[in-house]
Amino acid sequence: MADKKKRRRTDSDSDSQPFKHLLKSDEQILQVLKSFSSSFASSSTSKPLTLADLSLASTCREVSDLPLSSVQSNIESLVLQLAHQILSGQGFSFTVPSRASTNQLYVPELDRIVLKDKSTIRPFSHISSVRKTTITTKILSLIHQLSLKNIHVTKRDLFYTDVKLFQDQMQSDAVLDDVSCMLGCTRSSLNVIAAEKGVVVGRLIFSDNGDMIDCTKMGMGGKAIPPNIDRVGDMQSDALFILLVEKDAAYIRLAEDRFYNRFPCIIVTAKGQPDVATRLFLKKMKTELKLPVLALVDSDPYGLKILSVYGCGSKNMSYDSANLTTPDIKWLGIRPSDLDKYKIPEQCRLPMTEQDIKTGKDLLEEDFVKKNPAWVEELNLMVKTKQKAEIQALSSFGFQYLSEVYLPLKLQQQDWI
Repeated sequence: MADKKKRRRTDSDSDSQPFKHLLKSDEQILQVLKSFSSSFASSSTSKPLTLADLSLASTCREVSDLPLSSVQSNIESLVLQLAHQILSGQGFSFTVPSRASTNQLYVPELDRIVLKDKSTIRPFSHISSVRKTTITTKILSLIHQLSLKNIHVTKRDLFYTDVKLFQDQMQSDAVLDDVSCMLGCTRSSLNVIAAEKGVVVGRLIFSDNGDMIDCTKMGMGGKAIPPNIDRVGDMQSDALFILLVEKDAAYIRLAEDRFYNRFPCIIVTAKGQPDVATRLFLKKMKTELKLPVLALVDSDPYGLKILSVYGCGSKNMSYDSANLTTPDIKWLGIRPSDLDKYKIPEQCRLPMTEQDIKTGKDLLEEDFVKKNPAWVEELNLMVKTKQKAEIQALSSFGFQYLSEVYLPLKLQQQDWI
């Protein structure tokens, strides 16, 4: 009688958590992960390709990290050029590298987007560009001040130096990227940072401005990713992989369940759209620790777009893609094929809007998607079924289904693309 009750309870658990019966022991899954991680580390020993190694038909531009003295010198040289320009009767104008989509190029060998060398003229004398030229001058002046004082400010601080001129922070942010491109340096080199957004938890120890941080002892909230990547060093880890999570809710679930102790890993999230600090931090972890990166995003076009920003770069900041991109990120889930494979209930699936479908079709035209046939297949399925789902859809099988069944089974089966 007791055996029947026990069997009935086990059957009930299996029904409420489908596919749990397929799970092998943690030790067996760990063996799979160790083999995968070791294989990845061996393949990461070769020096990565750079633009200089390729003979491209188009001339492309890239920026680099510059010391403050060089940033200061570049600004002063630019101002001298402007003075000569004005004195010679040519007027006051900036030559600004174009960051338009027509001036972008996807390089398959590098698996990232780069910026071509086309530039535009931004004259002070023209009514359509006088304000933007004024904003550019103001930003250059502020950056010069920062380089002299050797201090950091946030993008918000920069905006509030002249709210009436900038009007909207998006405008000062856009010109900041232009200035970075003009000076040939990364945005980090300008000493302008974004507010802290991303967080990390798990099997990682690193120094932050001299203080040693153990990310296994940072509680459920984890450690905020420092906005200034120059402060970060001495990375140490016994993790087998990095788990990149799109959303805060899934991150909190995994952190609270201490998923990183069951399967040694580092869990990181930017809580949605990737910010520069998180992208730089992810690149640094992968490069220094030689760990594979597996991504957990929503099953919708925007989840894949977020994944592509981490992997191939954003068109907005293609001039700095060499520093901001982390190539060869594996798409772990949630993928469109998972909706039926894991029997996600209909009430947990959402119909795609017309805009969703358009975004999905546009992604299918992108070279970085076309390069991966498995991604194309998944995206075609999404557009065909017109269904999407968030990571939280797995909670219909229990709040801990993500950490107890879905992810362990994915890792066991090496089900990533």
